[in-house]
Amino acid sequence: MSSISIQSILQHRSKQLEAALNLDYSGARIEVQCLLQAVLRVNRAYLLTHPEQLLNDEQNARLSALFERRLGGEPIAYLLGEREFYGLTFKVTPATLIPRPDTELLVELALQNIPQKGTRRVLDLGTGSGAIALSIAHARPDAQVVAVDASPAALEVAQFNAQQLNLNNVRLLQSDWFSALQNQRFDMIVSNPPYIAADDAHLSLGDVRFEPPSALASGADGLDDIRRICAQAKSHLNANGWLLFEHGYDQAAQVRALLQQAGFIGILSACDLSGIERVSGGS
Repeated sequence: MSSISIQSILQHRSKQLEAALNLDYSGARIEVQCLLQAVLRVNRAYLLTHPEQLLNDEQNARLSALFERRLGGEPIAYLLGEREFYGLTFKVTPATLIPRPDTELLVELALQNIPQKGTRRVLDLGTGSGAIALSIAHARPDAQVVAVDASPAALEVAQFNAQQLNLNNVRLLQSDWFSALQNQRFDMIVSNPPYIAADDAHLSLGDVRFEPPSALASGADGLDDIRRICAQAKSHLNANGWLLFEHGYDQAAQVRALLQQAGFIGILSACDLSGIERVSGGS
């Protein structure tokens, strides 16, 4: 196998990825950089300062194997085994949803309602990799965070992430939404639940093809799990407590109606970076 330089790989592989996955060139180049960093165990600055370095046969073979998987559509986060979220690095596996930048809005809104000092109890429903719960726990060391998920495999990933981040103010619990929480109450409940309609064509496109279906789809209109959360949350909230959750791009009006039916007040919807109403909640 002939040796190829970092510069040549970045140029040619980025064009291949751009064409195969309909990415913009800069996005494709960043992904190739990430794969190179993983194979060579270097940072991005190293790639930029050593463009003429040649890969040996073993490195070339490892890069080619990863690249072929990416060409097949497998998410870059699963190939690398990690994803950055809210300034922290989280392990991710096919047992968990891949944390996305839009979900950082949910963390920001939650933190606005959790004081820097003083104990507050926070619940994260369907925690997956733990990205939301652990980001909140990291930013609010005085908070007591409970994170639940129905999937034991997802909880293993969340537990690993909690240990890597050295967070001691988080408790992980296997639970189908509120089922294992009995009479526990919280000052803040957050969630990024499944909210895609079961027959939505997007489930067969892009990264979501590789993500756990149970973390994505929720009934005929995508709102089955949100209905459950809205209906049960009040009995697990302290006085003046807040419920905040992410939902689909076209669901805000329906979600506000569900919150109102469940007796919530101060109902709001907040827009993501694209100006789409992405998070709703009330108290």
